[in-house]
Amino acid sequence: MKLHAASAAFAVLTLFSAAPASAQQAADMSFFVTSTPIGKGADLGGLDGADKHCQTLAQAAGAGAKTWHAYLSTQGAGAVNARDRIGKGPWKNIKGVTIATSVDDLHSDKNNLNLQTALTEKATEVQSVSNPPNMHDIMTGSDAQGRAFTTAEDRTCKNWTSSTEGSAMLGHVDRRGTGDPATNASWNAAHGSRGCTQDGLKATGGNGLLYCFAVN
Repeated sequence: MKLHAASAAFAVLTLFSAAPASAQQAADMSFFVTSTPIGKGADLGGLDGADKHCQTLAQAAGAGAKTWHAYLSTQGAGAVNARDRIGKGPWKNIKGVTIATSVDDLHSDKNNLNLQTALTEKATEVQSVSNPPNMHDIMTGSDAQGRAFTTAEDRTCKNWTSSTEGSAMLGHVDRRGTGDPATNASWNAAHGSRGCTQDGLKATGGNGLLYCFAVN
């Protein structure tokens, strides 16, 4: 009898932990990784197009009352820093888990952004090295502190308007990789992409996904 009771308890616990996010959790969500790409490589329609994509996915998930921005930097005249366009925090995923308490916390070693916490708006994990096909590369165009690159080298695929020219700086959502150990663990500045096409992003280890933050 004790064995049966233990088994039943385990089954209930497993069911509870696997339960989908509630409507209230979705409404309270303030951070997610996009579950789907726009589909045109790094041509997102600029920052406005990227923000619209975040807003559309958030709306479908039940969090459309908030204003959503993509975590992206731009380069050149009027360059924009990703860290300056995502609000002040704190940010929570769809399960209510805090990712970071502030902009400084997000860009420190103390943040709680990893494969298990950086969930999509559908409460799913991004496919990664351990769950192929690997899509752990997330587009940011940013350095490790969330700022725009000041070098001439294109790290934003023409400020997110091109699927043919340049390269995109990427972060590893699972904090893992096979390259330089010093950058593999970076969620926002691990390495550049193999071009800006959708196929190029996939070949690098991504799928054109974005980090989305609620700014209010």
